[in-house]
Order: sequence, then C-alpha cells, then structure tokens
Amino acid sequence: MKYQENPKDISLKIKKARRLFILSCEIVVLNFLSILPVAAATEEPVLSVVYGQENANQWRGISDRLQTIGVKYCVISLNDVKSGADWGDRRVLFLPNVETLTPTQAIALEDWMSKGGRLIASGPVGSLSSPGVRQLLRSLLGGYWGFSLSDTQQIQAAKTKIPESVNQTGLFGKVRGGVVIPNDMGTESPAVWNSKDNPAAVVTTERSTFLGWRWGTDTASAAELDNAWLKTTINHYLTALAPSNRTKKIPGGSQSCSTTVAAAPSLQGGRGAEGQGSRGAGGQGGSSSPSSPSLTPAKTATAPIPRALPMVKPPSSQEAIDQLEQAVRLDVAPNSNEPIDNRQAIALQQELENLIGRVESAHLAVLADAANVGERISEEKQFSGHLNTPQSVKEQPTQLASTKLVALAISKDQALAQARLIAKNLPQLIAQKNYALARQQWLAAKTTLWQQFPVDRKLAQPEIRAVWLDRGTIVRAGSKAGLAQIFDRLAQAGINTVFFETVNAGYTIYPSQVAKEQNPLIRGWNPLEEAVKLAHERDMELHAWVWTFAAGNQRHNEILNLNPNYPGPVLAAHPDWANYDNLGNMIPVGQSKPFFDPANPEVRQYLLKLYEEIVTKYKVDGLQLDYIRYPFQDPSAGRTYGYGKAARAQFQQLTGVDPVNISPSQADLWQKWTKFRTEQVDSFVAQVSQQLRQKQPNLILSVAVFPLPEQERIQKIQQNWETWARRGDVDLIVPMTYALDTSRFQRLAQPWIASKQLGATLLVPGIRLLSLPTIGAFDQLQLVRDLPVSGYALFAAENFSNDLQKIFSSTQGRIQSTTSEPIPHRQPFQTAAIRYTALQREWKFVFQNDQQQRSSQKLSDFNNQAEVLRTALNQLAASPSASKLLVARASLTRFQSQFRVLMSQEIKSNSYQVKVWENRLVTIERLLRYGERRVQLRSL
Repeated sequence: MKYQENPKDISLKIKKARRLFILSCEIVVLNFLSILPVAAATEEPVLSVVYGQENANQWRGISDRLQTIGVKYCVISLNDVKSGADWGDRRVLFLPNVETLTPTQAIALEDWMSKGGRLIASGPVGSLSSPGVRQLLRSLLGGYWGFSLSDTQQIQAAKTKIPESVNQTGLFGKVRGGVVIPNDMGTESPAVWNSKDNPAAVVTTERSTFLGWRWGTDTASAAELDNAWLKTTINHYLTALAPSNRTKKIPGGSQSCSTTVAAAPSLQGGRGAEGQGSRGAGGQGGSSSPSSPSLTPAKTATAPIPRALPMVKPPSSQEAIDQLEQAVRLDVAPNSNEPIDNRQAIALQQELENLIGRVESAHLAVLADAANVGERISEEKQFSGHLNTPQSVKEQPTQLASTKLVALAISKDQALAQARLIAKNLPQLIAQKNYALARQQWLAAKTTLWQQFPVDRKLAQPEIRAVWLDRGTIVRAGSKAGLAQIFDRLAQAGINTVFFETVNAGYTIYPSQVAKEQNPLIRGWNPLEEAVKLAHERDMELHAWVWTFAAGNQRHNEILNLNPNYPGPVLAAHPDWANYDNLGNMIPVGQSKPFFDPANPEVRQYLLKLYEEIVTKYKVDGLQLDYIRYPFQDPSAGRTYGYGKAARAQFQQLTGVDPVNISPSQADLWQKWTKFRTEQVDSFVAQVSQQLRQKQPNLILSVAVFPLPEQERIQKIQQNWETWARRGDVDLIVPMTYALDTSRFQRLAQPWIASKQLGATLLVPGIRLLSLPTIGAFDQLQLVRDLPVSGYALFAAENFSNDLQKIFSSTQGRIQSTTSEPIPHRQPFQTAAIRYTALQREWKFVFQNDQQQRSSQKLSDFNNQAEVLRTALNQLAASPSASKLLVARASLTRFQSQFRVLMSQEIKSNSYQVKVWENRLVTIERLLRYGERRVQLRSL
C-alpha cells in the first residue's frame, strides 16, 4: 500500500501544480453550443492531436473524422508532450482516448494551458495514471471519468443549461460512453445522459472540454456526432480568444507543421518511465528523443495508418488504497488573477465560514472541560498569545507576505473577527474583479485560523482512533524492541486501534501453518505475536489487516528481486486458483497485482482457514479485509475481469453461456455476469463473518472500501459494501476518503455519513497523511469530531510524523487515570454516556457565558429534558439491558425532536455549533443502535 513513486517527488509535483489556480471560470453555454462554420482562414494549424499507444488501434477512425472537419491540424507523439516541447503554434490540443500520462506530461499540459492553450479530451483520459496525475488532470479538465455506462444511451442537452432556441444540430444522439464527474466549481455540463439523475456526458470550463466517450470509434458514436462536437468546441475556443490572441503564437512553439493532415509519428521506445519508479513501461526505461520527430505532410487525402506497435504494458497503477479516483482540489494560488465566478465565490466563503466554526467548536470543547474541573480562567487569558503552534504549522507553503494578517501572536478573537470580515467582503472583492487580493486574504485567513486551533489542550471525547501499521514500517522495526517503540509512540498519541498488516501479497507476516510462506523480509521473529502483546499491554486493540483477493504484488517482487510476473507464493502453488481478465492476463493491464478467483471454493476455504488461524492462535481483537473486491475494470474499453476457471464453469452452469463470450452490449447477460461476480464477494464476506464469529464472538470485523457511488463501484470492482453493512456482516466500514483539503474530505465522506443504508454498522472515515500538512490533518480530525461519526482511521504509520504525534499527544493523548477510556466499537453504551456528558458541559458553559437573555422556564425545560436523557444513558452504560436500552432510545428521540426549539436562540447566533451538537446526538443514536446489535449477538 505504498506509493511506487518517491513521496518526496510526489510532494514536489503537487507543490508545482499548486502554483496555478485551477478552478476555471464558468463558460457561456450559448456561445459554446452555437455551431459556426469552421474557421478556415488561419494559415497555421489550429489543432494538435496526440497519438499514443492507447489510441493506436483507433487511429483510422480518428484520422478519418479529422479529415472531414476541414480544420488544419498536426499529429504529435505522446512522448513529445513534455515541458518545453515543440508543439507548434496550435492553440488547441486534443487528447483522444489517452488513458496514461506521466507527471511530466500532466505538468506540461498545465504549463501550456497557463500560456493560453486550450485542451480537449475524450474517453477515460488519464484513468490509468498515478493519483497525483489524475488529480491535476481533473483540475485542468474540470472533472474526471467516473465509470462506463452498461449500454448505449441517448446524449441530450442539459435542460437547465441550453434554451430550445440554440442550434443543436448533430450534437445529440445515441452514444456508448461513460459518466463524467464534474468538479464542484467552475465546471458546466452542457450535455447529459438520458438515464437516472441525468449524469454528465460532457463537462466544460473556460479552457477545456471533456467528452465522455471514446471519440473516433464507431462502436462508441457516429462520425457525424463526433465531428459536430469537435467542430463546435474548436470554434468556441477560437472565437472566445481576443482578436489579438487568435493568431498569437503560444510560447515555445514553432512553425514546423502547417499541413492539413499529418502522419502519426512512431512511438520509439514506448512510454517514458518517469514517475513510475525504476521500472518503465513493460520493464523498459524508454525515453523521448531530445528533438521532435519530423511531421511529414500526408501526400494523399487519407491519413496513413501508423505502423504496428509492440504491445507495451502501461505503467502500473497505485496500490488499492491509492486507486481511489479523488477529485482533490489543489490549494488556491495566492497571486492568481484568474476570474472567480459566483459559485466559486460562494464556495470559498462557505469554506472559510466552516473553518471558523471548527475552530470555535474545538475551543468550546476545551473551555467546557476546563470549566468543569474548576479551571475558570477567562478565554482571552487562556488562549490569546498562547499558541504553542508546532513548527510544521508555521512552515505551511501558503505565502502570506503580501497581506497584513500575518501575526503569529494574534488572539483567537481577533483572528475570528478578521476571518469573518474577510468572508463577508469576499463577494465584494470578486465583484470588483480584484481576484488576486481575494485569494490572498482567503489564504491568509485560513492559515491564521489554522494557527488558532487549541493544539496544546485535550479536547477529544471517546472515539475510534485507528491507524494502519503498514508492512514497510513493520519490516523497518526489525525486532520486538523496534516494534515496541512504534507502539509507545502510538499509545502516547492516543491511538487505540491498530490495523496491523498481517497478510500482504500472498505472504504472512508471521510463520503460518496454513500459508505457503512468511514474508522473506521478516527474519527470526514473529511480529504479529509481539504486536498483539504490545498493543494489549498499552490498552490498545490490534486488528489483523489482510489482503483478501489480491494474491501478489509486482512491486513487492521487485523488492525481493523476483521475476515481476511472479504471482505470489499461493498462486504459484495453485495456478488453478487464479483469476484472469478477458484477454487471459492474470494481472490486468495497467495494474500490478494478480487476484484470486472468489468463485473458487478452494480459494475460499484456504482464506477462511488462514483467517481462523489468525483470530484463534493470536487472539487478535479484529480482522480487517482489504482488497475485498475485483480489480478495477472498464467494460466499455474492453477491460473486464473475473474469468477464473471456477467462475466460468459456475456461470455457464447457471446461464448456459461462457462469460468470455458475452459483452456489455448484451445488456441482460452482462447484468447477470456483473451480479454473479458481485455476489461472490458478498457471500464471502458473509461466510467470513459467520464462521469467525463462531470461533471468536467478540471479534470486530472491518472492511477498507472505496467511497465511490454504488453503481460505479459495482461496475468497476464489484464491491457492494452497503449490503454487508445492512446484513450486519461487518462492524466497521472504513471508506478511504482521502483528500488534500478538508472541504473535499467532507464532500467525499458526507454521502456515506448521511446514508440510511448502513444499518447498525459504524462508519470510520479514512484520512491519508501523505502530503497532508500537520495542521491540515488536525483540521480533518476536527471535522470528523463535528460530524455524526464515531472516529477516524489514519493511513499510515509510515507517515505519522513527530509533529503530528506532538499534537495528538496534547489533544487526545492519555492522561493519568484509574479507568481506561472506552472504545466505541467495543463499549458503545459507555461511549454514548461519556460523549453525552461532554455535550452537557458545552451547553452549560454556553448558557452561563452567553449574553442572550433566556426565560427561566425555557432554561428549566431544557435542563430537565437533558437530565432525563443523561440518567437513561448512564443507567444503560452501568448495567445494559433490553428495557434500559428501550428507555434510553425513547428519551433520545424525544430530546432530538425538541432540540432545535430548545436551541432557537443559539441557532441565530451560531448555527454551525448547533448543527455540531445535533450531529453528536446522531452519533449517540448510532452508538445505541450498534450496541443493540452487539448485545443481540451475545443473546441478551
């Protein structure tokens, strides 16, 4: 689960990407969709078309369409998409169906667009690239390819975007494509699919257009529709340019290409290996020629077909935990004067107001706790000028020198007042087109507010505080003593749950009687045995984290100096257990791991026996299933998976059809095939839950999952974890909600937090620490504490810095006490009671210090109802029973129904805090529901 790229290199790339403000302005849809005659007056080509390995077999269709449009264009090799490359004077670049780009190529596109270039892309562009590349592409394109549609659908105008009077000839018809997920701001969706919820088929920004199908392929769309969209887009960008810029050369260009049609250049050496670790594409470290290839004009009316290319495997994608398709918005560039539209302005204002709310919420928790123990020190004295800000906070990359808000000794009240003023004035600055100053003040306020978090005081209530302890960190520990140091650090930081990597790439971390081989990197000791002891000695839980259906890892092979295609020790011994894609590959194109066939009963029996060994011999507290899915697929691109020997035989027995002979165009059969594979995963989770709980009734079962929309998830990886939650198969759903900013993290997690489909299962959002600033990680934690969830999980221990440990030790670390703090998934009723007591402390503090006048009757009514609930929760926690649970739930329901009325005055003055309190009451409700299920399991 480690990055293939060096983390320092990734950080540098992300920092470079941040230099540009990538939230684009809203385009004028009327102008965009007016089909104009193709401009033919330009003497130089206006379009460059990128040719690469992935669109080579589609090139005949692409070139045929290009020739009928009537616009001059040139063809450039994907190898020559690099910084400083000679791209000619073309003002529009077209990426038809190019799925793999290196970081160098993505940054080159960004640089080129920043100089005035316009970008058109089609198909799942960049979908096989590394996460950093995908993030940057999504910012440049205004969205990302979400998932392929299962059949041909009608593409139609977005009803709210396009008036009927607009000429729409040729733009709309039946297409086989995929859903494009637009960014939240700066993006329009002029065309949508005629399906449920009308998802986007095309997204546009001022500088880019993203077509949600494979342009130039007859199986996807008609030539007339393809040409209409490309002509419309080119004309929009040409007419949108100011007259002085329409013939202006893009810096770095040349006049070497001026033909109507050019031959596709050869791809000598395959794709470059930069950004993909030491292994290049297909094991080759190919590189581009220092000079651009000669682009010879075509001598006939038909563009020549490129010569046959050797099969070159795309660079490997990231580990499963890295493959989440994040649409992470990079930080705002402080000096950018790019326009900010109304939606962007509202979003920036809302982000700032939410951050103000989180800072106030954190301080309230500290003050209420201090007042409860008699530490009635004024807030000003306690926090003004008393910011023990970690060094990492002071060194955030945000540039503030141009503003007047830089003052490390600024008081909390001053910081909040200034931030509120900035939030209030943002719309006015933007209306005055003072965009750079608006960004500078927004960033200054954000950084100053970050510095006001009370990171030197304990503020956390009982919660799940989990961390993934990865294989690399375990290997580096090297001994019991080294491992003990890690557990000491985690315990001091208040971590109470460790997901310990126990099965990885087919190897166990311990000497197993079931598995074929212990990890060769472990010599002479048993880390799992030691870890269980170390965790329990420190009142921590240890959950064995296992790779489920992923059976090997090419990058692990590289570390062990093995053949890259070695499938792992289990599949090497049992090749019939392997799964395959539709081309017969054990490892899918663009990925790095072979998978087991979940339909194979021998595979299931082996895994169950292995997990039983782990949970019985080592007495772990829980088991976490990772890779509990199929590999990533794209049916419309002809990339599907699941054709293991057992799966094919079983499906053929059910339907009379071998699944290798069906395609997504056969809707009914394809749906049955997708459902069949999904059920293999569903039934295995149920089997694990049933059998292991019989061996260890108190076992906590968790799953690491992707927070993709349900339909997309089932089509891509056959992972339907809502079903597991509703059935009660698992205790914890841990979605990998990884983002580099707090607002994006919230948008990723919010659908699942609000979901009614999870039954009594607890949701524990994942936070990725890699490249995340220390105080940025704390900000995401504070958001978690303000939302109706019971904790968080950090990926991973290898990124758990000293600065983060210091903050955690202060804010959630253990204090000297005779009793241990309860863990929600272990002691839900006790957790609920303690968390509610903390709520009461906050209400009491607010009422005593608020200047608002309340009638004694209203205050008495509130206190009485609050006390009834407290008593019910405490009695349930002290001695759980069915009758006490019923009373507690009824009391909570009554209190929740009246809460907004009781808090009517506070809603006017601090609506964010009232919402936080409501969220925490929902958390208590979910803890009671989960506790009820746990009690039922023990046959109360």
